[in-house]
Amino acid sequence: MDIKVVGVIGAGVMGVGVSQSLAQNNHQVIILDISKEILERAKQEIRNNVRFESLFTKNEKMNKPEDVLTRIKFSTDYHLLADAEFIIENATEKWQVKKDIYEKIDVICPKDTVFAANTSAIPITRIASVTKRPSQVIGMHFMNPVPLKPVVETIRGYHTSEATIQTAKKLLAQMGKECILVNDSPGFVSNRVLMLTINEAVFLLQDQVATAEEVDRIFKTCFGHKMGPLETADLIGLDTILLSIEVLYDSFNDSKYRPCPLLKKMVDAGLYGRKNGQGFYTYKL
Repeated sequence: MDIKVVGVIGAGVMGVGVSQSLAQNNHQVIILDISKEILERAKQEIRNNVRFESLFTKNEKMNKPEDVLTRIKFSTDYHLLADAEFIIENATEKWQVKKDIYEKIDVICPKDTVFAANTSAIPITRIASVTKRPSQVIGMHFMNPVPLKPVVETIRGYHTSEATIQTAKKLLAQMGKECILVNDSPGFVSNRVLMLTINEAVFLLQDQVATAEEVDRIFKTCFGHKMGPLETADLIGLDTILLSIEVLYDSFNDSKYRPCPLLKKMVDAGLYGRKNGQGFYTYKL
């Protein structure tokens, strides 16, 4: 049977994208965050995103913003997850925050519910260890913007069962997405490579080897990338980039993951990228 009710924890950039993608594919979504203000902002972002998509998609069956929003319940009450068949967690890359969430939902959710961690770098096996259902915990690393990305990096934890993998694949197929299944390791495949690239690009900027525009232009024109590493960092969020690199540094104890001081300085200054209008580039909000 199809998965119908999905809980989404975290109403930031990724939670908004995941919720929108689920609702556009006829799932009932329960999205949770810590305040009504965050949830109201998420609702407006989804409304704007769907409206924007409709301007560029010649599809008569395209969902209207209000139709999508009727399938999403916005709440701060975790007990609503008692009805969820599948959970996708998108909280910040801080271990204590994630640990508290999984301990809480493990008690509330039905025993058959699968937990998917949409994390940038924290190992899935570590997340599963704080639950009583480690075989039902899997990593689903969505890329931004979620509705437009057809493939999801999916991570098998040490205890993840084949049944859980098949359930995750089924949900992704219902969302119109494929998965690439990899084994568990801090950063997995994508971010173990990408975070090093971004961090080194920031070092180039700090050392005045090139400007942000020059660094990105080289990657786009010489390698054919759609975005350069610093543009990508702004899209992801510099705060998320720093947290992810710190997870890699702590996990491997390898100096190659040492965060660039300029990156730390920018995050301390509140320069997060697209999400608040200023990172390596300036954006209109």
